[in-house]
Amino acid sequence: MVAAVAVAAVVAMLVTAGPAEASRAPDFEAPFPCGQRWSAETRAGHSPSWYSIDFNRDDDYRAPVLASAPGIVTTVADVGNTSYGKYVIVDHGRGWTTLFAHLDEEWVVQGQRVDQGHVIGLLGTSGGSTGPHLHYEQRLDRVDQPAVFHGKALVYNTEIKSRGCGDVPVVGDWNGDQRTDLGVYRRAATAKFRLRAPDATPIDMPLGTSAVDPVTGDWNGDGVTDLGFWDPRTTTFSLRKPRGIVSTIPFGGHRDRPVVGDWDGDGRTDVGVFRPGRSTFRLRFPDGSMVRVRFGAVGSTPVTGDWDGDGRSDVGVFDSRSGVWLLRNGDGSSRTVTFGAPGSLPVVGDWNGNGITDLGVWSPQTATYSLRHDRAHKVHLVKWGRPR
Repeated sequence: MVAAVAVAAVVAMLVTAGPAEASRAPDFEAPFPCGQRWSAETRAGHSPSWYSIDFNRDDDYRAPVLASAPGIVTTVADVGNTSYGKYVIVDHGRGWTTLFAHLDEEWVVQGQRVDQGHVIGLLGTSGGSTGPHLHYEQRLDRVDQPAVFHGKALVYNTEIKSRGCGDVPVVGDWNGDQRTDLGVYRRAATAKFRLRAPDATPIDMPLGTSAVDPVTGDWNGDGVTDLGFWDPRTTTFSLRKPRGIVSTIPFGGHRDRPVVGDWDGDGRTDVGVFRPGRSTFRLRFPDGSMVRVRFGAVGSTPVTGDWDGDGRSDVGVFDSRSGVWLLRNGDGSSRTVTFGAPGSLPVVGDWNGNGITDLGVWSPQTATYSLRHDRAHKVHLVKWGRPR
């Protein structure tokens, strides 16, 4: 078991840069689901500066608020009925942070790693607020900066459209040949899976929304991977089976991260969650029973796979800052593997069909999969998806 990572240690591990790089802003997107339109307002005397933004739209109370860029949550606070009220700060490295204030609920924990588009909470009117809105700041070395979204300077006191429509990696055996294929989940206004067939033909499958987490698995045990998603707002898995039938399984909490795997070796994929605040996997079996496995650290990204080839899925974690994987076998032993560049997202699958899960990563900057064949340690590169 690995001890939880202290916030100070997490921040210290963030990428550092010299003065020439320090001012380069991350690729910030508006903190709302793809395609939504929001008024981005400020005013004279806006605290702490004119550059702060108050986001509003009709019926915005308890709307999902998303991370603008990847980073580490360094602050989750509630100062009561004054100031920011319930607020979250995300550190993006090189001195850049974002602040989200007046939240109704906070759905992240201190030290947690979040990707762009991750739901961090719900818009509210906590603190010194006179009505529902999101108070938002982009900071460099703790000083407010003119906001930039999708590479363009914000024109304050206008309406903007969220372009946080980026891809996230997904994998599965789309044709039942026992080899894992590639895909992405496109967080567009009409969200969809874009799957890569073995002959590289794209297959588009609309499902879910831009504010859910995609999952894939063999829900019915026919040897072909099916699609699904977990909605952090309802804490419910929606699993699409053949013929378009969708079954739902409520499981987990708002701060959890979804995971899937065949926990009992019956050939059907089960669901589960990783609880970042406790570094604990909660694995749900077909009869509704649950097993808890404490493993990893707060800032880790959960992964699951059959690392030892015994037919049952095991748990693991990936540190996107260092590219270090920690994998737990069915007998409780564990091993570490270093693979992947900082900032990459983990993917796992059986790339060669030998019954053992291999490792891989997907680069958001280049939309490139790097697939590692475990025995030979060879790496296969495949471009799929859209760069962010």
